[in-house]
Amino acid sequence: MSDLRLEQAKRWLAEQFSHFDIQTLAGDASFRRYFRVSTAEETYVLMDAPPEKEDVSPFIHICEWLSQNQLCVPKIIIRDQSQGFLLLEDFGDVTWAVYLKENSTVEHLFKDALQQLHHLQAAPNTLKLPCFDIQRMQRECDLYLDWYLPHIQGTTPNSKERKQFHNALQPLFKTIHSLPQAPVHLDYHSRNLMVPEIGLPLGIIDFQDAVIGPVTYDLASLLYDCYQDYPESERRQWSLYFFAALHEKHQAYFQDFETWHQAVRLTSLQRHIKVLGIFARLAHRDGKTHFLDEIPLTYQHCMQELKVLSLQIPLLNA
Repeated sequence: MSDLRLEQAKRWLAEQFSHFDIQTLAGDASFRRYFRVSTAEETYVLMDAPPEKEDVSPFIHICEWLSQNQLCVPKIIIRDQSQGFLLLEDFGDVTWAVYLKENSTVEHLFKDALQQLHHLQAAPNTLKLPCFDIQRMQRECDLYLDWYLPHIQGTTPNSKERKQFHNALQPLFKTIHSLPQAPVHLDYHSRNLMVPEIGLPLGIIDFQDAVIGPVTYDLASLLYDCYQDYPESERRQWSLYFFAALHEKHQAYFQDFETWHQAVRLTSLQRHIKVLGIFARLAHRDGKTHFLDEIPLTYQHCMQELKVLSLQIPLLNA
């Protein structure tokens, strides 16, 4: 089957370079695709975002904003918004997740990731990022009802069950929404943090969905990563490390570290409910069945949060 977008990309690249090689890289959970473009002098990453399905404008604006606020994001080398092509700086192939498989410690990665996260939270919201509000939290958790339960568990909740699920989650959503607000990456985890060959800082990718949301969100994404299972002692260590350097206006909201860390875990619970739904949708709607392999650990994390937080949620508790 011919790949019309790839042929279009090759024609576009031929306008930029006299000679180049192109190879497919892993995609992500969207309609975007990525390719490595090699020339005699340099390698780049080509983002292919079909304009009818993906708008590259948020990526461009947020990328420039993050760079201005001391975060290490890929430089945009060439852009063609009308065709949906961006040629980006190449951070290489080693994600945090890949690095962790080959190395016994990621302490230096945590320190860098948390420092960059503090830079993000201090960044002024000049882009007027959307708000991660209660309605959005509910829409995200509805993915669990609409995709995970029917396609993974083989059960379709009725209207009464859906209402009970919503009613049980509302107080949690309100608590999360009441937390201090800051810029949020929204997918700050081991597959979106790159370890360049030249060393730190970590390269940050997949940031185009940034919002204003709870100050706990990105830390919860990193420590309670859907793809990793760190010991709780290590999670607490890095949570305390982050909390100690939290901006005083945010830190003052929390009575002590334990109050802070419980809020991190509550935020993690909301995220894991959402992610269970997303993984199921990616597998059964979009044909990305490899995401089924990620469900058991995410479900395990979800059950752990319910236990630690002493919560009973209809349709969720095992």
